[in-house]
Amino acid sequence: MSSKTVKQLDRVVIRFAGDSGDGMQLTGDRFTSETATLGNDLSTLPNFPAEIRAPQGTLPGVSSFQLHFADHDVMTPGDAPDVLVAMNPAALKANLRDLPRGAVVIVDTDEFTKRNLAKVGYDSNPLEDGSLDSWHLHDVPLTSITVEALSEFTGLTRKEKERAKNMFALGLLSWLYNRPTDGTEAFLERKFGAKPEILAANLAALRAGWNYGETTEGFAVSYEVAPAAMPKGTYRNVTGNTALAYGMVAAAHRAGLPLVLGSYPITPASDILHTLSGLKRFGVTTIQAEDEIAGVGIALGASFGGAIGLTTTSGPGLALKAETIGLAVSLELPLVVVDVQRGGPSTGLPTKTEQSDLLQAMFGRNGESPVAVLAPRSPVDCFATAVEAVRIATTYRTPVIVLSDGYLANGSEPWQVPTTGELPDLTVEFATAPNATDEKGNPVFHAFQRDEATLARPWAVPGTPGLEHRIGGIEKADVTGNISYDPDNHDRMVRLRAAKIAGIADTIAPLAVDDPSGQAEVLVLGWGSTYGPIAAAVRAVRNTGARVATAHLRHLNPFPANTGEVLRSYRRVIVPEMNTGQLAMLLRARFLVDVRSHTAVRGLPFTTVELADVLVRALEDLS
Repeated sequence: MSSKTVKQLDRVVIRFAGDSGDGMQLTGDRFTSETATLGNDLSTLPNFPAEIRAPQGTLPGVSSFQLHFADHDVMTPGDAPDVLVAMNPAALKANLRDLPRGAVVIVDTDEFTKRNLAKVGYDSNPLEDGSLDSWHLHDVPLTSITVEALSEFTGLTRKEKERAKNMFALGLLSWLYNRPTDGTEAFLERKFGAKPEILAANLAALRAGWNYGETTEGFAVSYEVAPAAMPKGTYRNVTGNTALAYGMVAAAHRAGLPLVLGSYPITPASDILHTLSGLKRFGVTTIQAEDEIAGVGIALGASFGGAIGLTTTSGPGLALKAETIGLAVSLELPLVVVDVQRGGPSTGLPTKTEQSDLLQAMFGRNGESPVAVLAPRSPVDCFATAVEAVRIATTYRTPVIVLSDGYLANGSEPWQVPTTGELPDLTVEFATAPNATDEKGNPVFHAFQRDEATLARPWAVPGTPGLEHRIGGIEKADVTGNISYDPDNHDRMVRLRAAKIAGIADTIAPLAVDDPSGQAEVLVLGWGSTYGPIAAAVRAVRNTGARVATAHLRHLNPFPANTGEVLRSYRRVIVPEMNTGQLAMLLRARFLVDVRSHTAVRGLPFTTVELADVLVRALEDLS
């Protein structure tokens, strides 16, 4: 039993940072998993280079993983870390500017060589020149201690031993914040079970890090963060991509249909393909296509065949899929398109987050081709949004574009696993018999004879006797589905397709406003992953006694039916977006309300402090 002091904290923000080959994402992920096991609420922000291996020891090669965990509900990964673990000079230099004075800095002194310091422009060693005096510095020779701890593993080279230093760091931080290591040990056994010496070395490094914290005089205090109060249930930690994949599988199960994914790997959407490829036993078929166009073609073909067709991509891929999505609009078939947005244009910032594909999702096809557009607000909400996407796609026979983003895709939080009974019944009724007669009284199938409530056309599985009908992108005649070039028919079909999408608003919940006092004059309206930063900023401003209302949109096309009424109820409406004001443009055009944009396109989510300042200025402006 340790004789060291244990101090209680209500929250902590830790950032692991190092070279892209130092295993910082794995270290952060394992620390997160153990934290979730303890019952803390949490939010994470992985941040890594686009290159598979950027130049070693350079600023562009820095990879980091930030985790915010607490004994209360957590809305964001934290504005600034309380603890920075820097594995080399580049990691220190790239992240020190985010660190408040008085925070803890743990560095691997072995990496602070003249060569490594020169690579990032340090004229002197910051560990020795006093430039870190404003922070609590723990200089630990992580690499050499790890190598020494593994001295008995004679079958490993020094380089192989050095690779285990991230496990040493994980062990040290696990001791410092009283995190268990059982889950990590089990993970290592699964990962390296076929390589006994590598497994033993990583386990030894993990335990050596724990023991170092326990025995060294440098760390006189360890910390505890109590579990957060959460509803009873079964929880697991999920990223947004994993939650979205699970949501699609659950929705397919509730619809009683197979799920077919046609996808081409692209950052940051590829993990959805990876996850679904392991779920074949649940009726999932995954096909890694040769390109983006083939991927969406596979998905649409699957929908034509009576399955739930899904394709996943990011912004550049969505552009390539546009023609086939337009074909799905014309055919009026269900299709789910997941766009995990990233920084653009072109290749842009492949591993950074952005919300800049909204207008592309709304209008990025030729002709009048409206589709439903949804956006999850958190990693966990990706599950519910996927289920809702399948409901809309199958009910209204339409493509649905889901706008996730890199922040949600890679970020994680605890998820209360729902029971099957909590999920909606998505049973689909296929056409099974002719639905009309010809002039001679013979039974025929009219492929565009619409349901009165939804305006959806029948969904007929190919091969069903008597249900032969035309397919293709050429305009169809209303009701019969025959090819038609008639001007009036085209006008009618364009308006029917638009009315069908507009009618989705009849089956979605009104836009909910959080306005506890009922007297707020400022409304903050968000969409997608701005939810967490907005909620945290509003909480901070309300704590000062100010009155601010907030609302968040999941349905972006169509908007909830009461959206205009809500906007007109406030003197000032502020819309934060990680673009240059795309939702604001749509709201101004649709509702003629002078919404105010607050925008940033830095590849990073908003901070709480930034948005709180925007709200304070708006309140001062009104007063």
